[in-house]
Amino acid sequence: MALGGKDPMSLTLQTLSNAPGARKTRMRVGRGIGSGKGKTCGKGHKGQMARKGHKRKLGFEGGQMRLIRRLPKRGFKSRGRQALAVVNVGDLRGFEPGGEVTRAALRARRIVSGAAGGVKILGGGDIDRALMVRARAFSASARAKIVAAGGVCEVVRD
Repeated sequence: MALGGKDPMSLTLQTLSNAPGARKTRMRVGRGIGSGKGKTCGKGHKGQMARKGHKRKLGFEGGQMRLIRRLPKRGFKSRGRQALAVVNVGDLRGFEPGGEVTRAALRARRIVSGAAGGVKILGGGDIDRALMVRARAFSASARAKIVAAGGVCEVVRD
């Protein structure tokens, strides 16, 4: 059996070579008119792109207003912010009455993921049982619903 036309027994580092056409020689510019890239070396005549030392700036669009400057910039995100996982009050119906709701308990039931920095309870849905809810933050409607059901809201820094 032959590999690329060579005997496999004589295949050594010295006999290895690339397949024909695998490597292309670079274009040598400025070597006369017969080369196809002589005189101006493919840069054309005069102008910004013909000068030595010119590099295209990232995002440059030929003098047109750059895309990054055309898009509107809105809002502000603090570098110190922490992403909170949001849980609706209706999602707490799975807990037994009188139970304690913490981030660990919500994680164990797969209501929030482990990547969340804390938990905020929102007022979506209804709750019909008294629970001890410990979370980073509560919306006003969520706090009202939990207290109305006989539960307790406690703000914790977890």
